[in-house]
Amino acid sequence: MTPRPPRTNSSKVRESVLGYEIAQEQAAALGRLGRALEAALAALSDHDGLLQSPSSARRPDQAPVGAVRERLLRDAGNALWCFVVQREAVGLRDQRAIMREYRVPIEVQNRMGAFGTGSPLR
Repeated sequence: MTPRPPRTNSSKVRESVLGYEIAQEQAAALGRLGRALEAALAALSDHDGLLQSPSSARRPDQAPVGAVRERLLRDAGNALWCFVVQREAVGLRDQRAIMREYRVPIEVQNRMGAFGTGSPLR
């Protein structure tokens, strides 16, 4: 009987490839959710900036200003919640860093994870 050369443990190789792909997807999801949070915060900020300008006359066919802002706050709170959950899933637990780096208004922080009747998760 001839001796065989040692075999590499193929299950370990598969585990490492799978682990790498999972890490890639987690990073990509974190990036997507971070960009979604930035966009939601920018939309809220732009809306608030428009309200501050003296030439902000509302047309009759537009939604009431309070309703638009309420929707933007809800969207930003939802985006923040999704981002925080994804960060926690990858082991990043410090929410203070998010609030500081993204300059999340306290109104949005207070709405994080609060879903109203129009929630898609309900």
